[in-house]
Amino acid sequence: MRTPTRRAVLGTGIAVAGGGLLAACSGSGMDHSGHGDKPPAGPAGYVSPDGKEVAAAEAKRRPGPVRKVKLTATPTRLDLGGRTVSSWAYGDALSGKEVRVTAGDTLALTLANHLPQPTSIHWHGLALRNDMDGTPGLSQRPIKAGASFEYRFAAAHPGTYWFHPHSGVQQDRGLYAPLIVEDPKEPLSYDKEWVVVLDDWVDGVDGSTPDTVLAELSKGMGGTDHDGMDMGGSGGMDHGGHDMSQMSMTTKESPSPKPSGPSRMMMGATSDLLGGDAGDVAYPYYLVNGRTADDPQTFRARPGDRIRIRFINAGGDTAFRVALGGHRMTVTHTDGFPVEHAETDALLLGMGERYDVLVTAKDGAFPLTALAEGKKQSARAILRTGGGAAPEPSARPEELDGKLLRAGRLKADDSVRLKSGRPDRTVKLRLTGSMARYDWALNGKRYDPTQRYPVRTGERVRLSFINGTRMWHPMHLHGHTFALGDGGPRKDTAIVLPGQTLDVDFDADNPGLWMIHCHNVYHAESGMMTVLGYRE
Repeated sequence: MRTPTRRAVLGTGIAVAGGGLLAACSGSGMDHSGHGDKPPAGPAGYVSPDGKEVAAAEAKRRPGPVRKVKLTATPTRLDLGGRTVSSWAYGDALSGKEVRVTAGDTLALTLANHLPQPTSIHWHGLALRNDMDGTPGLSQRPIKAGASFEYRFAAAHPGTYWFHPHSGVQQDRGLYAPLIVEDPKEPLSYDKEWVVVLDDWVDGVDGSTPDTVLAELSKGMGGTDHDGMDMGGSGGMDHGGHDMSQMSMTTKESPSPKPSGPSRMMMGATSDLLGGDAGDVAYPYYLVNGRTADDPQTFRARPGDRIRIRFINAGGDTAFRVALGGHRMTVTHTDGFPVEHAETDALLLGMGERYDVLVTAKDGAFPLTALAEGKKQSARAILRTGGGAAPEPSARPEELDGKLLRAGRLKADDSVRLKSGRPDRTVKLRLTGSMARYDWALNGKRYDPTQRYPVRTGERVRLSFINGTRMWHPMHLHGHTFALGDGGPRKDTAIVLPGQTLDVDFDADNPGLWMIHCHNVYHAESGMMTVLGYRE
C-alpha cells in the first residue's frame, strides 16, 4: 500500500493501490493482452474500440507505473445506518472501496463478477482508451457471471472521478465508488480531505429493486401529453433506421420483473432550480457516504483545518443541493478540472456531476446537508471539530437558501481553458420524450448501438443539447471533457433545463465509439442515449 500524504486522509477510507481491494475469483475471461474478448464489431468506416488509432492515443498518454487493484461485484447485505438491505456492491460497504492513483499511473483493475448477471465498469469522466470505457455492447463485451476482466489504462488527468456499471440499471444499486486521481504537482494547500458521495436509495427496501422501478416507470403515467416533445431530425446521424422497443437499452436480458413493493413513481415533485419537474422516483432513503440522515457519518478535524471536500453525485434520479452549516465554500474544481476560485453558500449537483471545494473549519459540530432537490427529504453528514451535541436530522443550514453557484457562472482555470475557435462540426441533439409515455430519446430515436454521429480526429465539435421536454436532464459525454461557453468550465456532465438549449464544445482527440446520454439512469435505460463515432 502506498503511504498516504496529508491530502489522502479520507472520509471514505484510504484507497488501495498496488494491492487488492477484494479477492477476485480465479477464473478470467482475459486474453493474453489482458483486454478480454474483442469488442463488438460495428459499422465499417469507424474506428474500432481496440483499433490502432486507440492504441496510438493511449501511447501519447505515456502510461506510467502500474497500480494493481482487485475488485469483486457481489450480492451482499448493506448497513445504511439503522436499516440493512440486500443489494449488490463492490464488497460489503457503501460507498464502495475508493481507488486512488496518481496522474500518469496505469490502473490495472481486475473485476471479478460474482453477480447473477453480466456487468461492466464505466470510468465516469476519464479520457481513457476506448476499449476500457466499460460500455457493454459498444466498447466491450459484457463481463459474464462468474468471469473476470482486467481494465488497464493510463489515468492521465488528475481530478475527482467515480466508477459504476453501464449495464441496465445496476448503477442504482450499491455498485459505485470514487476514483481519485491525485495531481503530482498539486497546487492547492489543505490539511484534510473528505470524499462525499451522495446517493438516492431504493434497492432492497420493501421488495423494491431498480429493475422493478424501471418496469413501473416504463408504463408511463398514461394520457397523450408529450410534454412539448419535438421528434426532431437525425442531425447527421448514420443509422440503420432501427427503433429499439425493448425496455432495457444496454442488456439483452429482460429486466421486466413482476412489480413488488410499493409504488415508487414520484408525483408532484417540483423545483424552480430545475425548471419544474424534479424527478421520477420517490426514494425511501437519501444517503451521504452510504448512511441515512438518522445515523450519519462524522468527519473529524480541528478548528482552523483547511479541508478539501470532493462531492460526487452517484444518484439515479436526484439532484442534490448541498451546503455545510456555518461555512462558505470555495469552489476549486468541477468534474475533475480546475476553475477560477469562487465562493458560494450552496451547490447544485445533477447525477454524475462532481465539485471540489475548500472550507476552513470552525469550532463545533456542523451539518453537511444534501437536500434532495424538489423531493422534500435530505441526506446529511457531520463535520466535528469540537464538543457539543450533533445537529438534529431536521436541521436545515441557512446556507442552503443562500448564494447558489451554477456551473454556467464558473470560469475555467487558464491551465485548462479550451482555446477559442469556431466549431468544425455541430451535432444537434434534441432531448425528447415525456413522463406520460416514458419514451425518453435523443432526436426521437431510442438507443441503438449501431447508430453513429460521425466526427473526425482533430475537429472542434459542438454538441447542441436542445431540451424540448418538461424535464431537466444531466447530459454526459464519455471519453472527453467539453467546455461551457464564454470561457466556462471544463465538464463531462451538465444540466440541461427544460425548454432550454445548451451548447458545449470539445476537441475530438480521443478516437473510438463514445456514448452520449442522460445520466438519469431510468431515462438512459428507456432510450436517451446515442453514440459519437470517430470516422477512420
